[in-house]
Amino acid sequence: MVTAMTLTGKRTKRDLFWLGLLALFAVIPLTPWFTRSTFAQHVMIQVLLYASMAQAWNILGGYCGQVSFGHSVFFGIGAYGTAMAVVKFGLIPWPGILAGAVIAAVVAVAISYPCFKLKGHYFAIATFAIVEIFNRLFMVWYWVGGALGLDYGFTQPGWKNFVWYQTKDCCFYGVLLLFILVFGIVRWIEKHRFGFYLRAVREGQDTAESLGVDSTRVKLSAMALSAFLAALCGAFFAQYNYRVDPPMVMSLDMSMKFVLITILGGLGTFYGPLLGAALLIPLQEYTRAYLGGIGGGVDLIIFGLLIIIVVVYQPKGIMGILDRVYVRFKRSREGGK
Repeated sequence: MVTAMTLTGKRTKRDLFWLGLLALFAVIPLTPWFTRSTFAQHVMIQVLLYASMAQAWNILGGYCGQVSFGHSVFFGIGAYGTAMAVVKFGLIPWPGILAGAVIAAVVAVAISYPCFKLKGHYFAIATFAIVEIFNRLFMVWYWVGGALGLDYGFTQPGWKNFVWYQTKDCCFYGVLLLFILVFGIVRWIEKHRFGFYLRAVREGQDTAESLGVDSTRVKLSAMALSAFLAALCGAFFAQYNYRVDPPMVMSLDMSMKFVLITILGGLGTFYGPLLGAALLIPLQEYTRAYLGGIGGGVDLIIFGLLIIIVVVYQPKGIMGILDRVYVRFKRSREGGK
């Protein structure tokens, strides 16, 4: 009887958790109706976009344990893919979005195959170099706009061209779909055999290989998928800003955001990228809005301090802090009983 009651209690708690999660996801699409402030909507769009970007990187850096600082290259290829389709070829962005994502995945496999022969810090340093190489290449490649980049002309607003001038509501729903896609894929990976392979390589590549895991194939697959999703985020970024240039998308600054947002939220965790973006992006946008020109420096100072605190006191990030609070709360309740 006690066992039955205990199981019932656990089932009830699990049901409440899922009901709460479903309620949250039911409320998120209604966000544009809660506030008509375009700036507040812009911040929410940025949070969902950067959370998706960080989650795409988390597949490789968090679950597979391969810390790459070169993801802005794939992000940039996705951005240039859709911009080239619209500006250079006069097409709708959708073929460019798909082409950019596929090209990013192919480029990722091509450049990462030799890089994966390096380990640890040497791999990370190599990815730094890749960002600089692509940044300089696109700066002088005049077919893609060179240093001036590509500016969108006037196009008919709507879902066909994925452009709106009078409202941000549809942009919000567009990035929400992207967010659901990226996080849905990662949730599937967590439960799939591929996810266990990723974690096995992360915990010990030699041990994983001794158990029959093809670590090179697993890492290349993780890189390709991560680059593909990062390129989709880059495509949305280009459509949202109506322009693209190398410093905007292919820079070490952008690459660091992929990494630091994930570390702040919780490396290798499902909710970590969302928590990191939910903290960093409002901090970044509101300090710039209210502090003017110096805001760009203040948010980086605060963010740097947060990263130092997290690395020193809680390497698992915000998720680790929440887990510790939950364990203490659970112990206090059990002690009270």
